[in-house]
Amino acid sequence: MKGHTVTTESPRWFKSSYSSNGGNCVEVAVNLSATGTVPVRDSKRPTGPTLLVSPSAFAGLVALARSSDI
Repeated sequence: MKGHTVTTESPRWFKSSYSSNGGNCVEVAVNLSATGTVPVRDSKRPTGPTLLVSPSAFAGLVALARSSDI
């Protein structure tokens, strides 16, 4: 895969401090962004599917979330 680095490092998952343990959250493992991907998952389903997005796509998602009133 072009632009991706292989790593044996495990994802370190975390939720936003804004989640307030509300239960409807996503978790991310930004420690793997150097590999060219940022894993994202549903915090309620930690063994469920993981979405892999590019660091720039994740940054865009964060910017969108910060700018909206949802």
